[in-house]
Amino acid sequence: MRRWRDRASPEAAGLPAGGHRRAAGLRREELAMLAGISVDYVTRLEQGRATHPSEQVVEALGRALRLSGAEREHLFHVAGLVPPGQGTVPAYITPSVHRMLDRLTGTPVAVSDASWTLLLANPLYTALMGERQGRERNGAWRAFLGSGGRVRHTTRSRRALETAVVADLRAAARRYPADQRLRQLIGELRAHSDRFAELWDSGAVGRHEASRKTIDHPQVGTMTLDCDLLSVAGSDLRIMVYTAEPGTEDAERLELLSVLGTQTMVG
Repeated sequence: MRRWRDRASPEAAGLPAGGHRRAAGLRREELAMLAGISVDYVTRLEQGRATHPSEQVVEALGRALRLSGAEREHLFHVAGLVPPGQGTVPAYITPSVHRMLDRLTGTPVAVSDASWTLLLANPLYTALMGERQGRERNGAWRAFLGSGGRVRHTTRSRRALETAVVADLRAAARRYPADQRLRQLIGELRAHSDRFAELWDSGAVGRHEASRKTIDHPQVGTMTLDCDLLSVAGSDLRIMVYTAEPGTEDAERLELLSVLGTQTMVG
């Protein structure tokens, strides 16, 4: 982990590279932030004092360190885990997808897996939608059991979203029958959301369409942005991209947010 951390550049990870650095790579606190774990845990892992990291932690570290497929597999093995097999939802982000995201610094972009678990979000997406932790990182859980977000919904758009999410989870369950986390997610949603259970049991069919979404931001105000959903062939990743029409007030507010968001991240 220390060798891979020294190899990863802050610029490639979307972090500021200024200030004095003893090494060219990521600091421990930067790796911890990118992987969503504590600095103390990163330290204990590197020192061999934490010997049983979970599959989720190993996956997050692999993404934060931008490991190749072979390196990711090795990381699972040294952690005493079996790399996820073909029957589980893919969570590996290829270097080419990482490079594409690096070039979209002025655009809010997020990458989710087939179960709608957020894998990676650039700083502007986080500034737009807010920090998401724990269960809130899963879009399906958030749609049915969460506390709501910054996107403004009508009754029609809410129903369309719920139907599309249920259809996505049903398709994912067919493609990845060995994924225990996916089964647990579906079971929890059926048990605690009457709306999800109704749609699931009725065999509701829907799909995500390109749309315009109105977002209520606590700092810059209301923005209406185009939302496009892209898929990555062969990996089942979903890339969500928000853009504003040039020359509009929405574009000005998004540009302002890019400045405010960067200052917040640096601070």
